Amino acid sequence: MRNLFSAVIVFSPAKGSNVWRKQMSNISSISHFLLLPLADTRQLQLLHFCLFLGISLAALLANGLIISAVACGHLLHTPMFFFLLNLALTDLGSICTTVPKAMHNSLWDTRNISYTGCAAQLFMFLFFISAEVPLLTIMCYDRYVSICKPLHYGTLLGSRACAHMAAAAWASGFINALLLTANTFSLPLCQGNALSQFFCEVPHILKLSCSHSKLRELGIIVVGTILAFGCFLFIVFSYVQIFRAVLRIPSEQGRHKAFSTCLPHLSVVSLFLSTGMFAYLKPPSISSPSLDLAVSVLYSVVPPALNPFIYSLRNQELKAAVWTLITGCFQKH
Repeated sequence: MRNLFSAVIVFSPAKGSNVWRKQMSNISSISHFLLLPLADTRQLQLLHFCLFLGISLAALLANGLIISAVACGHLLHTPMFFFLLNLALTDLGSICTTVPKAMHNSLWDTRNISYTGCAAQLFMFLFFISAEVPLLTIMCYDRYVSICKPLHYGTLLGSRACAHMAAAAWASGFINALLLTANTFSLPLCQGNALSQFFCEVPHILKLSCSHSKLRELGIIVVGTILAFGCFLFIVFSYVQIFRAVLRIPSEQGRHKAFSTCLPHLSVVSLFLSTGMFAYLKPPSISSPSLDLAVSVLYSVVPPALNPFIYSLRNQELKAAVWTLITGCFQKH
């Protein structure tokens, strides 16, 4: 994998073969990276291990129950729950990509991650995060159609259309992750191998690159920002239309029901995009290792654990399906 990423380095004839050999030497000299430890003392490391273990188990259990309930519950075979199942898959994937290595390092008091392991972790994390952004946008479109164009809901969100939109979200996540990972690891790294993060992340890898690659570094960040910002604008526009339609509903009960279907999605979007954008777009003047660590935990670890509870808290159909699934398992045993 390292050879694959190294092969996409852009060769500039003006620089000469000496510069190219120097870049290749800088890349090949790095066999592993050093991740930021979650704590300085052994006691705090074990505390962080237990905390991450609890969060990851909660995320695995909650998202697993949602996936099982939606897959097995025939009453939940609707576009809204189909997209929720896909969202649960991205949450499971993202937390399983970053947390296990952090827990391993805390438990065994290490910081190492191999070059190939770092590249694989970055690709998988970007894949799931990049797929989650368009999925949240599609879920917003689902709410928009159900409230603003209810008579066309079956036409605009048929089973084939839902499958195509979900496939497009996963495909865009894969392409974005592949391009960002390949471009990030094709940069010459000459600033050491210590990452100021508990997992491999694009901005912290870019800090290790040589100074003459700033334009490419900026391009890498802009690609991801454009995707996220475009989805954000679509979500904002859609919710403006949704709120206008809801306020025109004559009955208070109807308005409350419409708001109830939108509130979980709006909460998830606000938590994910606000923490993610702050992590990637915050000014360098306020950046610090402790702040970067706290923000990265907020957008990479907390949402996968909270999203299932946010969606199931106000959704009676989902709670009933999960309860039926749990009681059915106990009755079999």
